[in-house]
Amino acid sequence: MFQLPVDCLDEIFEYLEEDLITLHSCLLVNRLWCKVSVRILWRNSLNYNVQTYSTLVACLPKESKEILSKSGIIILTPTSKPPMFNYASYCKVLSINHIFDQIRYLFKNQSYKVIEQEIYRLHMSQITSLKELKFMQFSSINFTLYPGSKDCLKNLSKLNCSSNDSHEIFYQLSHFCHNLSSLKITIGNDISNGLIDLISVQKNLKDLGIIHLYDCDKDIISTLSSLSTNLPDTLIKLQLYRRSNPLSFIAKFTILQELILSFNYTNSFEGFEILQYIRFPQLQILKIRYSVPKYELLIKFLEINGRNLKEIYLGDLSGESENSLNLVISKFCINLRVISVGFKNYELETLEIVFNNCKYLERIYIWCGGKYLSEKEALDAALEYSRENIFELTLYHLYDVDSKLLPEELESFFMNWTNRIQPKSLSLTIVNNDDNSLHTSDENMKIIEKYTKLGVIKTFKVTDFEDDEFN
Repeated sequence: MFQLPVDCLDEIFEYLEEDLITLHSCLLVNRLWCKVSVRILWRNSLNYNVQTYSTLVACLPKESKEILSKSGIIILTPTSKPPMFNYASYCKVLSINHIFDQIRYLFKNQSYKVIEQEIYRLHMSQITSLKELKFMQFSSINFTLYPGSKDCLKNLSKLNCSSNDSHEIFYQLSHFCHNLSSLKITIGNDISNGLIDLISVQKNLKDLGIIHLYDCDKDIISTLSSLSTNLPDTLIKLQLYRRSNPLSFIAKFTILQELILSFNYTNSFEGFEILQYIRFPQLQILKIRYSVPKYELLIKFLEINGRNLKEIYLGDLSGESENSLNLVISKFCINLRVISVGFKNYELETLEIVFNNCKYLERIYIWCGGKYLSEKEALDAALEYSRENIFELTLYHLYDVDSKLLPEELESFFMNWTNRIQPKSLSLTIVNNDDNSLHTSDENMKIIEKYTKLGVIKTFKVTDFEDDEFN
């Protein structure tokens, strides 16, 4: 029988990484398929379940099992045979939080901390090169002190951590982990000095994300300033969520390609008055979620940096200056491929100007309902004014605004879409805030199914506001 070579199977199975059910079925085909698929199934510890941890316990070395036995921990192995593979060695993404939760659930009536430390010891000794590590102040066990941890963690490229975590863990990481490309920090009620040490030794940090859980006191703000000072100027992506120390520190990152600011309050934009004059010649993606800076500051920023932008996403805008901001986008952001901004129900003319001036638009996200365009107005505008390269349309629905789109209006839109010059199949997404969008109508869904079968609709999905990747 013909057998695909391992390299081909590897490449094929990579596409199944998110499809765990199919990957599990591949285990049963033959030993080769099993060997290839098991490496992918065990790559990410976030995919591990209770049965997985039972298997890991069975993989523990004799010394670890003796430690568990002396602690009075009963081990029920799934089989008397030794494991077929060294499962722990396949792990590339390790979540300390997930291990903590699963071990505690599986051994809730026993000393799960002892089991937890032996599972960490197993991973540190068996993983040759971990790529991503996540730990968020759940475990007091210092896994960086176990034999093999240096070799396991020295090539780490992604770290997701809490600022409250043990100084000793960060201190150890700073000694041998110098090549992080991505760092995500959740700021709690304290910032470990070891975290600043870790940041100061990074040579190639590209992606930084900071999220605040609480309002910051003066000491934390001061420490954050020290943290910002120690950041390397290699950043190309910066994400700040909820709050930040003054934003003026961003000015040093002149090679930024992506900037995401997600704040709940306008006063969180302290320091943007300095940023408005800074040129970021490589900035391609600007996403400002929820609140936005003062309009005159944002407009000046776009006048300087808008021509480089390929994607812009702005939150729920309000105020008299909103229309002028959209006109500035149409004037200075002419190379956009993706746009997500609000257009009031009296701004159809402005939307037409945006479509005319931004000739390369491929995807557009439009707020619908209330003070914004109705669904019909949004669809009609996309049909009448957009160019042939548009292939994706997303409608955001506001809370407490019921869909008023009639089935015949929806069908008319799709019929006319097929009559466009060189029509493209359309990907349609509904961002649903309160189960009130057009998809709640059975007649509308029948129309969507009809045009999906005809190939007019390439994909259709409904997502929640918080889950939407572009909100």
